[in-house]
Amino acid sequence: MKKYIAEFIGAFTLVLIGCGTAMLTGCQAWDGYLLTALAFGLTIVGMAYAVGNISGCHINPAVSLGCLLSGRMNAKDFCGYVVAQCCGAFAGAGVLSLIFHMSDKPDLTGGYGSNGLGGVNDSIGAGLIVEVLLTFIFVFVILGVTSPKQSHGSFGGVVIGFTLVLVHILGIGFTGTSVNPARSLGPAIVAAIDGNSSPIEDVWVFIVAPLVGAALAAGVYKVLESDDKKAE
Repeated sequence: MKKYIAEFIGAFTLVLIGCGTAMLTGCQAWDGYLLTALAFGLTIVGMAYAVGNISGCHINPAVSLGCLLSGRMNAKDFCGYVVAQCCGAFAGAGVLSLIFHMSDKPDLTGGYGSNGLGGVNDSIGAGLIVEVLLTFIFVFVILGVTSPKQSHGSFGGVVIGFTLVLVHILGIGFTGTSVNPARSLGPAIVAAIDGNSSPIEDVWVFIVAPLVGAALAAGVYKVLESDDKKAE
């Protein structure tokens, strides 16, 4: 249960800080664009050192799937992690809704930082490709950094956090960058409750694509790691 609580807190913080920054800046111009990318990445860095020793700091169903398929966690924990992550993301978006309504601050994203296909001209195919590839890169790096064969010491959280910044720098202009089904689902549900159904209509893209990307990353990394062991 402590692991699930840690995942809830991590996902809550990711949405609160990352999506909250996007709502304030609207990802407008390069300053808002980079601030949003840094907000998501630096939150991962912070949470990695806060809860990494408790749950591994997945705070992302795609990361948990990659770990499951790599044999690094069991099915029971996978289900518990995903539920905790989605609940945390929903709670984070809910708190953002409360704060922005109470402060009369405008939400410059129009949907609590939800992901969308507007950046790819509503092309489902382009959105799927972007999210699959970016999630593949992100999860692939995580599997490498956290491999028992690696020795990154205390720098693993920094590497993972800045990899998330990296994929956001490319992905924000296309889909807003999800690579995390929980991060997409929470704000989309809150936006729908608030009367904006547009994000929830496309949210399946940001659930399916990251999971596919994570599965591909796990498969490729498993093959490469296996070949490396045979070579030894």
